[in-house]
Amino acid sequence: MKRIAVLNVVGLTRSVVDEMPRLKKWSRGREIVNFKPAFPAVTCTAQSSYLTGKSVGEHGIVGNGWYDRENAEVKFWKQSNHLVKGEKVWEAAGVRCAKMFWWYNMYSSADFAATPRPLYPADGRKIFDIHTQPMGMREQIKMDLGDFPFPSFWGPKAGIKSSDWIAKSARWIEEKEGPSLNLVYLPHLDYGLQKYGPGSPEMTTEYEAIDNVTCDLIDFLEKREIEVLVLSEYGISKVSKSIHLNRIFRKKGWIQLKNELGLETLDCGSSRAFAVADHQVAHVYVNDASIAEEVREVVLATDGVEEIREGYDLWGKGIGADRGGDFVAVSQENAWFTYYYWEDDSKAPDFARCIDIHRKPGYDPVELFLDPEIKFPLVKIAGFLAKKKFGFRGLMDVIPLDANLVKGSHGRDTVAPQEQPVAIGRGAEQVTSAEDVFSWIRDSMTNSLSVDSTME
Repeated sequence: MKRIAVLNVVGLTRSVVDEMPRLKKWSRGREIVNFKPAFPAVTCTAQSSYLTGKSVGEHGIVGNGWYDRENAEVKFWKQSNHLVKGEKVWEAAGVRCAKMFWWYNMYSSADFAATPRPLYPADGRKIFDIHTQPMGMREQIKMDLGDFPFPSFWGPKAGIKSSDWIAKSARWIEEKEGPSLNLVYLPHLDYGLQKYGPGSPEMTTEYEAIDNVTCDLIDFLEKREIEVLVLSEYGISKVSKSIHLNRIFRKKGWIQLKNELGLETLDCGSSRAFAVADHQVAHVYVNDASIAEEVREVVLATDGVEEIREGYDLWGKGIGADRGGDFVAVSQENAWFTYYYWEDDSKAPDFARCIDIHRKPGYDPVELFLDPEIKFPLVKIAGFLAKKKFGFRGLMDVIPLDANLVKGSHGRDTVAPQEQPVAIGRGAEQVTSAEDVFSWIRDSMTNSLSVDSTME
């Protein structure tokens, strides 16, 4: 039984490997393939396909979030591993596993796990922290590595510090526990590629930063005779257009809005139809069957929409059908979907201008930016932090409402080869789909790769 580490370098493609000299050199002599991404090509779906080898309809993770039909609520970025149906790769191989910051990392059967998890005291505060398995590992790892740099994991300050901390946590668990399978999530490229776009000059330093973090970790692991596999979840496409389906549905009278202290919130349970946006896909839920065909026609006629895919074709009769949209809209390559439903920015909900990944009824990459209309944003943030320090409540409303700021997105599975995810390592040529990653990892550990897959 070989010991394996799987480094999930988000946003890595063949063209990006060419921008990372150290990783490019390491890749020489190893198998490197690009493969069709999961659909939707988003983090939670891709990772669940990798770790179960099941279709989306079977494992049930239809996106980074979905509409809970029973609770009539949109839920994004949940963390319980119970949501992911199917046997996991470490269970199939019967090995000790460390799952360092891969998603759905709470209450899994992995022996060791760490994931971002703020604390939410009853007074309304939000305190940055992590959740670990075993629970006692939380204080041990923070004592040795310091606090997890949460602001660099998401938001306007997202950057290399979080990926560097995660890489150090992978070293830490290796030195402490020596797991047979070490799953490591390195998200850094996701930030710059969405913020600046592929091919932008700003990405040069971002490529260099993650190249060093990744390859320093590879060097460490290989010195301990651990075989390293590198893969990614998707590539990023350059975008220049945003699509606001819920605003279109509003004009048709299909969505229900609630006035909350003068601001508008979306009442999904009372809406006749609404969209849950997730990058370049949007799950469309139709509560009123009498307008179903009209909704399809309206969506297909919307500028920036390339196609729709029916839910019964995508999800079958499994758990995915309960969670996924009645149909899914797919954007054109240069476009992406917002969750926006208001027409007047002064009536946008208070959370729209905040980093609030759980409350928004859709994914919001604009959270990567500071509002350019705020003259002194750092002063405003300092004031918020001062209030927080003294126990006062405040609203850190520094996020803009301008979707045109976003320059990169993902989610489509019909992308050019240079924008497909990659798998690098011994036996990688067996990976032709997201589901194949499961057997690649399992076979790498059990040495059951075919002779033809062995590197020379």
